Amino acid sequence: MEFQDGDLARFSERGAAPLPAPAVEGYVERAGARIWYTTYGLGTPVVLLHGGLGHSGNWGFQVPALLEAGHRVVLIDSRGHGRSTRDARPYSYDLMALDVLAVMDRLELQKAAFAGWSDGACIAMVLASMAPERASGVFFFACNMDPSGTKEIEPSPMLDRCFGRHSSDYRQLSATPDDFGAFVDAVSAMQRTEPNYTAEDLGKIQVPVAIVQSENDEFIKREHADYLARSIPGAAFILLDGVSHFAPLQRPDRFNAALTAFLAALNDEPEDDVWRRQ
Repeated sequence: MEFQDGDLARFSERGAAPLPAPAVEGYVERAGARIWYTTYGLGTPVVLLHGGLGHSGNWGFQVPALLEAGHRVVLIDSRGHGRSTRDARPYSYDLMALDVLAVMDRLELQKAAFAGWSDGACIAMVLASMAPERASGVFFFACNMDPSGTKEIEPSPMLDRCFGRHSSDYRQLSATPDDFGAFVDAVSAMQRTEPNYTAEDLGKIQVPVAIVQSENDEFIKREHADYLARSIPGAAFILLDGVSHFAPLQRPDRFNAALTAFLAALNDEPEDDVWRRQ
């Protein structure tokens, strides 16, 4: 039977599935921060970039599926999130994208696919724009590329459960466990003003991209996801039925099937042709 956690009750209580023991784990010092990373397995590399206020452990249901599909999986805690630290400078997606490149340099990864969730998707798309030679493709899940793409947040018990888990994990993992409120304020300030990509900017992205939207996403407008898919050359659009912004936790089998299919297409076809027929 397919695992389901539609209301995030399990996630609230226990978090995502535990991560396996890492093959490599460490920190990269960059621009006033210590960026935590870990890797698993061998094969074609994929970098998983988590959402805002979360951490790499939120990918616990995805790592085993990617290992089974033959990938080397790289997890990175964004600066100020999870085990990574930050300095006093404001958050920005460009800053965090450069952190990812620093981790890739440490691991001697010249190129990788990126799978981003929410803020992690923003980081992934910024990477594809600023350093296309480092990106074999972007699986862009549940995110916007300008502030007009977001909805007004409607409070709900499910969002409260998710926020409570983020708060608990922050206290457990962070080097500044008592600063969760300031952390939320700093991330929220970035989200209100970034990113600011125009249609012209999006039209210059030349790596394979899948725009992935959940049917019931609480934060991202469906029409914005459609706009992104139209504006990025050759981009595919994937709609995940019956799930929300938290699909990787709610219905991981469904999410994993879409992700592994995208990665398989990157591996099986010449890069210039991937998704162009979609």
